[in-house]
Amino acid sequence: MIVIISSNKTWYCLQSRCLVIPATTLLLLLPLPTTLPPPLLPPPPPPPPPVVILSPCAACKILRRRCVDKCVLAPYFPPTDPLKFTIAHRVFGASNIIKFLQELPESQRADAVSSMVYEAHARIRDPVYGCAGAICQLQKQIGELQAQLARAQAEAASMQTQQAHLVALIYMEMAQTGSLAHQEQPMIFPEQTTPHHHHLQSSNNIDTACFLDESWEPLWT
Repeated sequence: MIVIISSNKTWYCLQSRCLVIPATTLLLLLPLPTTLPPPLLPPPPPPPPPVVILSPCAACKILRRRCVDKCVLAPYFPPTDPLKFTIAHRVFGASNIIKFLQELPESQRADAVSSMVYEAHARIRDPVYGCAGAICQLQKQIGELQAQLARAQAEAASMQTQQAHLVALIYMEMAQTGSLAHQEQPMIFPEQTTPHHHHLQSSNNIDTACFLDESWEPLWT
């Protein structure tokens, strides 16, 4: 088929015949392509969420019961640490543990569980005294350390006193040494003639004058 388009008419030539169709009523009958484009596929569905297998807490596993969603014991006794609940359950019992936790606010339950587990450990180690024995032992150690500290402080005070006394003695010795050195310096006074010295000097002059007098005759000639 040959399509000829003019200003107001379109000529269609089909082999030996030509058809004239007005442009207002033009219907293009074109052959369809032999290959169709692939249809648009819908987006793949999102992958299913991973299946979470909830394991019961250690308390429910040991007690052989179903662990509910709001289990009181689940946050404090995970399934990875069954020994923690075993020790606490052996001393206090599951019902008492649940009762204690329900009476406390959630902000204090973790500390309460830690205290119960510690006390249960102490009770198993020492069935007579339990944690009281450990507390007494710690208080004894505190007393011994306080006594050692008091002795050390007394020794330090004594050493400080001895040091101060020694420094005072050193200052005193230095002061005494300085005063003695000042006293040992010779005192320089102006020359003064005493009467005794004047008498000796005059007698010496007299004796010399007597021996040097010309009136004396020699004993031999």
